[in-house]
Amino acid sequence: MATFEFKLPDLGEGVVEGEIVKWLVKPGDTIEEDQGVVELMTDKATVTVPSPRAGKVISVHGKEGEIAKVHHTLLTMETAGGAPVAAAAASPAPAASSAVPLAARAIETEKVLATPVTRRMAREHGLDLAAISGTGPQGRVLKADVQAALDMGRAPEPVQAPRAKLVPLPSAGADQRIPIRGLRKKIAEKMVRSKFTAPHSLFVEEVDVTQLVALRKRLNAGLAESGESLKISFLPFICKALIPVFRKYPSLNANFDDAAQELVQRGSFNFGIAAATDEGLTVPVVKDVDRLTVRQLAEEISRLGAAAREKKLKMDELSGGTFTITSLGTNGGLFALPIINYPEVAILGLHRIRKRPVVADDDQIVIREMMNVSLSFDHRVIDGLVAAEATGALVQLLEHPETLLLEMA
Repeated sequence: MATFEFKLPDLGEGVVEGEIVKWLVKPGDTIEEDQGVVELMTDKATVTVPSPRAGKVISVHGKEGEIAKVHHTLLTMETAGGAPVAAAAASPAPAASSAVPLAARAIETEKVLATPVTRRMAREHGLDLAAISGTGPQGRVLKADVQAALDMGRAPEPVQAPRAKLVPLPSAGADQRIPIRGLRKKIAEKMVRSKFTAPHSLFVEEVDVTQLVALRKRLNAGLAESGESLKISFLPFICKALIPVFRKYPSLNANFDDAAQELVQRGSFNFGIAAATDEGLTVPVVKDVDRLTVRQLAEEISRLGAAAREKKLKMDELSGGTFTITSLGTNGGLFALPIINYPEVAILGLHRIRKRPVVADDDQIVIREMMNVSLSFDHRVIDGLVAAEATGALVQLLEHPETLLLEMA
């Protein structure tokens, strides 16, 4: 028998730590290879970390609620073999087209010149030092720089009246302080980094999806008649329509490498589909969209959405994204400004389909199924003209689904 130290593997996409939500094993348990040993909450979702080997658990490292760091020991096991070993499970491979591994960018904050006090101040407020411009010698980030960053994102606090003048109403309830922890805290940190790093710009257009609505209705009716439970949403059609758009405008299907100051145009089409869960928004990634049919996309989107809600997503199902789609669906609204899923450079927002009066080409007023789409993009690397042309190309495909059929192989 040999002693094996299982270290938390590289989680990818700049994730360097996670909160231990729940241990699934305890000392003395015998576990199989690939068996889940711990639920870990990252800035993307709660994932189950599998063991790379079979063996007997000697000890677990870390309590529920504590933070586990990448490459730190999670548990110690007895395994069949020779000399004691210490290793981490194989981590997801970085995209071949990326000039610098994505995970390496997350440790850039450790290279920033700053005092421990400044680091602690930034950490307590969920700020990334690498995203703050330092005004000290050699670019050192000062406490004043962190405070300036906080002031930029903080609304003025209301001036409170003297305590003696406050007269509580009989129906007034007590204030509640709700700690921002777990996935919600990770989401907040990521949103702050994205907004402070990428100058967001927005382009909005409306789409006449009357023909697409009819096409989807026919396909779902055919599935129902054949006794299948699968129901196709509009997302698979959106995904397929984006493929020819990105082939013409590849800068939108890209990541931004801050360390190298390079735009990495991705050769693959891996789309994150935002899914709402009880703990917050999670973005599982549908891989190789260009190689999947509409039916296969519908099945994969459904599977990943269910896994997100049930906290059963694997780590590689949360990494490798090249572009993100968020659907506001039945929640309505004219349009919204989606926050870019950094280090991606653009995100598409889909809105509720409504019947609206429209002036047709023959000047007749007709009722059509209309939907708004909003494209948020990183204005450092994407020009407004590119965003407008790409959105226009997407609109044309969605309004004429017969041309979209060519991309549904």
